[in-house]
Amino acid sequence: MRLFVALDIDDAIRRGIARYVEGIREFAPEARWVKQESLHVTLKFIGEQPDTAVKQIQDALTSVVAPQSEINFGEYGFFPTAKGARVFWIGIEAQPELAPLAAAIDEKLMTLGIPKEEREFSPHLTLARLPGRSGSPRWRKEDHPTPTFQGLQQQLAKLPAPQFGSMIVREFFLYESQLSPKGSTYTKLARFSLGIQEA
Repeated sequence: MRLFVALDIDDAIRRGIARYVEGIREFAPEARWVKQESLHVTLKFIGEQPDTAVKQIQDALTSVVAPQSEINFGEYGFFPTAKGARVFWIGIEAQPELAPLAAAIDEKLMTLGIPKEEREFSPHLTLARLPGRSGSPRWRKEDHPTPTFQGLQQQLAKLPAPQFGSMIVREFFLYESQLSPKGSTYTKLARFSLGIQEA
């Protein structure tokens, strides 16, 4: 099973992003655009795990303690660079509590032998990527300038930076990712509530 931990997105924000995508996707027709129902904010990519590991992972995530926090969706960018773009994303402005949540998840899963993240947590929402290419923000040897996102970048430069609103992070989920030629399908396996921060 291919697993990851992520935040779901409020419906109003999801709809706003979907309308935005409908207005711009024609400028990058070769890109693989994320389906509206698949939008999420990754906190930890776990990767391939045997079915028998799911219960242990759920137990570990149940013990994560973190406060609720607020995140705001807006702006945009490209990974790993604008010139050699492989991923088009929406930015996330988060309260200080979100990075410690990702770190706490990382620490709990590390006790199960799941490798710790090497890079600093940088929340973002992937909207499109090059077909068959990684969604990782880090530069890879196969990265090189590509025309796929050039038309989109030219169009975005003419428009004001998008803003999609904010939401309160009250929970996170363990997801399974199933790959297919038509794109990934994500299934929620478990839900984990976050506590209310005391004043």
